[in-house]
Amino acid sequence: MAGLFKQPKRKLKKLVKDGEYDDAIAFGNSLESEYSNDADFMFIMGSIFFIVDDAKRALPYFEKSFELNPNDAEMLSLKTNVHLALQQKNEAIDCCKRILKLNPKNSEAESLLEQLENL
Repeated sequence: MAGLFKQPKRKLKKLVKDGEYDDAIAFGNSLESEYSNDADFMFIMGSIFFIVDDAKRALPYFEKSFELNPNDAEMLSLKTNVHLALQQKNEAIDCCKRILKLNPKNSEAESLLEQLENL
């Protein structure tokens, strides 16, 4: 029975995998009210918008995903990239620090943090 609840997200992921981004966005929008408190769904939707170079629309999804699950380093990494795309240096620095708190050996976050702090 639990598998039934995962099918819409599976379909959404398949649309993304197949490069059907417009369809994925439309389908995701139709599911949003039902999955508004699902960190994974919010992550997927944010990722879709990031893939299609719409960082401004991706950010609220990553913000909600972060609110629901602040310990997801992968989401924080994409959220960092969204902040960089929107030229939000301080927010990107904050994300890097949060990633390093979760995973002190994350060399990518460490390097990026160093670069941002030296700008």
